[in-house]
Amino acid sequence: MKNFSIVPTDDELASVPRDLRFYSVNNDAPTVLTGDQIDRFNRDGYVAPLPIFGDAEISGIRSYFDDLLARVTAAGGNSYSISSAHLKYGPVYDILKDPRIVDCVSDLLGENVIGWGSHFFCKMPHDGKSVAWHQDASYWPLSPSKAVTVWLAIDDADEENACMRFIAGSHHVGHLTYRPSDSAEHNVLNQTIDNPEQYGSVVYNPLPAGSASIHSDLLLHGSKANDSDRRRCALTLRYCSADVHAALDWNQKGVQVRGTDPSGHWSNLTRPAES
Repeated sequence: MKNFSIVPTDDELASVPRDLRFYSVNNDAPTVLTGDQIDRFNRDGYVAPLPIFGDAEISGIRSYFDDLLARVTAAGGNSYSISSAHLKYGPVYDILKDPRIVDCVSDLLGENVIGWGSHFFCKMPHDGKSVAWHQDASYWPLSPSKAVTVWLAIDDADEENACMRFIAGSHHVGHLTYRPSDSAEHNVLNQTIDNPEQYGSVVYNPLPAGSASIHSDLLLHGSKANDSDRRRCALTLRYCSADVHAALDWNQKGVQVRGTDPSGHWSNLTRPAES
């Protein structure tokens, strides 16, 4: 399996023709989400909170992550470097395919859904790192932009320990101009969109552990540095409609989590043995 970098280079992204516009959800018979939640997703670009795992289950997931993080850091990684985790670790693959998550995603993306991304964003206490305002779609060689991110809270996330923030409605603006982040920002990623409030209102997204939010790949979002004494870990899971095309071999990341892949474009990887 190819070793994928967390983000492509600007030159790689510039080589990929992409349709980056929001496709509204039209679903008159959702199975899990309510009509109001789908309306909110179309209007604001996100839906939250969504209870997924009970206390015992998320406690088990947290213990698994604690062990995984210890192994990764011992090997020279850090709390942000566990990316494309479903390609390597069976338990993360299982979370990506969990029907309680996929049911929600399918109500937004349709009957044929691909899970293709999984990345732990773990802000250690006082680690000084922020996630600058950005759009997920800006980093992804996918077209059209029929994709969402599920942000699963592993720890309780609130304003004190740097929960995620959205600019409500900004997904309607299209692909926004960004600049390369400078070193003083201590950005986990490498793109920054300035003056985000011109595109809508800032909304904080506090989530108790075991719950999730889902946001559009075009929604402007980010998070501050964690200045608290508490860790803030989340697992981001990325999904798209099966009719989305992935360049730069990113189709190799794909897992069919619902329905089929009529084009046969996505790899539909089997569960990795490693835990």
